[in-house]
Amino acid sequence: MRDVDPEPTGETPYECFECGNIIIAENSPNQCPDCSGPMRNRQMPLE
Repeated sequence: MRDVDPEPTGETPYECFECGNIIIAENSPNQCPDCSGPMRNRQMPLE
């Protein structure tokens, strides 16, 4: 398991769970701009 900062600084890729849209953002987006689905930080491992 690797240590990952839960609040990264700088530009980070986020992926939508619903449509797979990927955006680069400095702050965690609450929902996808395309489909309003939930977003996840792509640098965080899935459990």
